[in-house]
Amino acid sequence: MKNVQMACAPLQFEEPLNGSDLLCVDVLGTQFIVRWGRVVTEEQRQAMSAAWARCSSSTGPLVPQLPNESTGSLPFSASVAYRSPKPDVGTFLLQAASFEELAENLTSRLTVAAILSRAGDLTMLHACGVADPATGTVVALVAKSGTGKTTAASVLARTYGYVTDETVAIGAGGSVFPYPKPLSVKQGPGEPKRQVGPDALGLLPAPANPFIQSIVLLNRVQEDRLAAPVLERVPLADALLALIPDTSSQAEIKQPLESLCRLIDSVGGVWQVTYSEAADLPAALEPLFQTQPKAKPEWEARVAQEADSRLMPDGWVRRAAANDAVAIGDDLLVMLDSEIVRLSGIGPAIWEASASPVRPDQLTEEVAKVHGRPEGYRDAVASGIGELIAKAVLEKGRQ
Repeated sequence: MKNVQMACAPLQFEEPLNGSDLLCVDVLGTQFIVRWGRVVTEEQRQAMSAAWARCSSSTGPLVPQLPNESTGSLPFSASVAYRSPKPDVGTFLLQAASFEELAENLTSRLTVAAILSRAGDLTMLHACGVADPATGTVVALVAKSGTGKTTAASVLARTYGYVTDETVAIGAGGSVFPYPKPLSVKQGPGEPKRQVGPDALGLLPAPANPFIQSIVLLNRVQEDRLAAPVLERVPLADALLALIPDTSSQAEIKQPLESLCRLIDSVGGVWQVTYSEAADLPAALEPLFQTQPKAKPEWEARVAQEADSRLMPDGWVRRAAANDAVAIGDDLLVMLDSEIVRLSGIGPAIWEASASPVRPDQLTEEVAKVHGRPEGYRDAVASGIGELIAKAVLEKGRQ
C-alpha cells in the first residue's frame, strides 16, 4: 500500500449524509460511508459507485461524523466512517498520489475493516466464490493473492453467480455472506490494480441465501501440455495446513481447528484443482456444485493446554498454551496463536505427556511406553524435545 497516508478522527455521531459525493456500502454486515475529496472528479465518483453497486447500502445506520478532508501533500483523498455488527464504530482517512491508487487502497481498507469486525463470528476463507444460480450452492476456490482467484472468478461467474473474489465468509450451518466487491484487475508492473465492477464484466449476480457446498484449492501451473484440469481430493491434515494460512482470524473462533474440521466434513472434504487455463474451470468444477457425501470424521479433538503462569523448575518442560489441537491418524495438529504445527512420529506422544510440567527423563519414559525402547530412543526423544521447544510447542523452565 504505497504512497498512502491514514489518519483517525474523534468519534462524533450524526445522521447519515446523502449526496453525490458519498459512497454507502455494506461489507459483510459492516456499514461504510465514504466521502470523496475535492480532487476526485464526478466521473471518478460515478465510476466507483457503479463498481460497488452490488455492495451498495441504501439506508445507512447512524455513523461517526466523517473526518475532514486532509490537507496533506497527497492530492487524492477519501474520508470513511463505519459501524459494524459488534457494534463498533470508527473513522479513517485515506490519501494517495492517484485516484487509481486511492481506489485500490480503499477496497483493501474496507475489506480489512469488515474482516476484523467479523473475527470470531465467521469462518473467512481467502478465496473467490461462485454459486449455482438455481440451487445457491457455493464453491469456494482458495488461493493466495496473485495466484489466480480474480481470473477464476471473472471466468466462472459468467456461468455461475458471483459471490466474491476476495473473502468467502461462512456462518453457522454453512450459510455464505456474499461480498460482490469490485474485482481488482492487474495492470502494468508497479501500477495500482484497477477496480472493475462485476456488472462491467458481465458477471451473474449471486443467488439469494447461498450456502457452502465445496472447498477447492487452486493450483495453477504453467504447462501447455496439461490437457485438462485435474481434480483430486486432499488428505485432511494437508487440507488444514493449506487452509489455515488462507483464513482470516480463524484463531479467534472457538476451537478453530475443530470448527474447520467440522466444516470440511460437512462439504465432503477438500479438493484441489490443478489447471493451466481458467477457461477450463467451469466444466472441471461442475460436479462440485452437486451435493457431496459427507465425509466420515477422520479426526479427534485433543484438549489444548490452558495458559499456565506458574514457574517451572529449571530444565523441566511442559507444552505451551495452544488454541486448539486435533489428532488425524498418527499425526497431531496443534494451533498456536495463528500458526499450525504438525507433529508426527514421537511428537504427539511428547505433547500428550507434557500437559503438566515434567522432567525430561520422566517425559522420555512416558514416550517409551507408547513407542518402545529401541536403540538410541533417549537421544531421539531429547532431540524431539529440543525441536518442539524451538517451534514453541513446548516451553522449558529457566531460573
